[in-house]
Amino acid sequence: MSSTSTVTDVDRATGTSRLARAAGRLPTVPSSWVRPLLVANLVAEVGIVVTGGVVRLTGSGLGCSTWPECQPGSFTPVRTPASSFHDLVEFGNRTLTGVVGVLALVSLWVVLTRWPQRRRLHLAAVGVLAGIPAQAVLGGITVLTGLNPWPVMSHFLLSMVLVALSTAVVRGARDEVSGPGELVVHPLARRLALGTSAVGAAVLLLGVVVTGSGPHSGDADHPARTGFDPRFVSWMHADAVMLFCGLVIATLVAVSISAETSEARRAWTVVLVVTLAQGLIGYVQYFTKLPEALVLLHMLGASLLVVSLTFGVLSTRRHPV
Repeated sequence: MSSTSTVTDVDRATGTSRLARAAGRLPTVPSSWVRPLLVANLVAEVGIVVTGGVVRLTGSGLGCSTWPECQPGSFTPVRTPASSFHDLVEFGNRTLTGVVGVLALVSLWVVLTRWPQRRRLHLAAVGVLAGIPAQAVLGGITVLTGLNPWPVMSHFLLSMVLVALSTAVVRGARDEVSGPGELVVHPLARRLALGTSAVGAAVLLLGVVVTGSGPHSGDADHPARTGFDPRFVSWMHADAVMLFCGLVIATLVAVSISAETSEARRAWTVVLVVTLAQGLIGYVQYFTKLPEALVLLHMLGASLLVVSLTFGVLSTRRHPV
C-alpha cells in the first residue's frame, strides 16, 4: 500500500470518528421510528397541498383578511353572528403549517443524528425545513395581494418542490452510504428519465396556469384571474400531458430493458399508473365543468405524480441521495 493511500485511509477513519463522536453527543431516534417519521413528513407536505386546495375551492382564501394576523388585531378568527366558515377554513390551513414545520424539524434532526456523514441527505432535509417559512411568507403575499394568481401559483409550485425534497429524504433513508452511486440503468435511460421529469415540471407549470385562469380563484366574491383564455391554456396543458405520457412509456421501456434492479422498473411503472390516472381525472373534470371534488383529487394527484417521478429518477442510481 502506498503512503498516500495510507494517509487517505487514516484521514477518512479520523473524520468518521469525529462525526461519530459528534453524533454521540446528541440523542438518536430509535431505528424503528426513522422511516415512519420521514414518511410522516412527506405525508404532511402532500396533506398541506390538499388542505390548501380546500381553501381555494371553498372560496376561503381571504377568510383571514390579513397576514400574519388573521384579522386586524387578532391572530385567530374573530367570530360574529354573521361569520361564515371561510375564516375557520383559512385559519385551519395556517395552523397546519405549524404541524408541517415541526415534522420538517424532526426530519432534519433524524438525518443529522442517524447519518451524520450524509451531507446530501442533510441538504435535502434542510431544504424542506427552509421551505416552510418561505411558504408562510409567500402565503402572506397571496393574502396581501388579494389572491393575485401569480403568487398563488408560485405557492403551489414551491409546495411541489418541498414534496420532491421530502421524497428524496425518504428514499435516502434506505441507504447507509451517501450518493450518487453508480447507475443501475443504461446512461440513455437515465437521460430519458431526467428529460421526462423536466417535461413533467412543465406539465405542472401549465396546470397551475390553467387553474389560475379558471373559475376557482380562492375568493368567492372577487375572483382574481390571469386573463388567459381558459380553453386555450387547457389545450396547451393537454398537449403537454400527451407528450409527457409518451415519454413516461418510453422511459419505462428503456428502464425495463436495461435496469439491473427491480426497483427502477417498479418505480417507473408507478409513474405510468399515476400519470394515466391524472390524465383521466383531468379530462373528466374538464368535460364536467370542473367540479370541486375532482379538482381537489387532481391536486392530490399532482403531488403523487411528483412523489412517483422523484422516486423514478432516484431509482436509476444505486445510492442516489
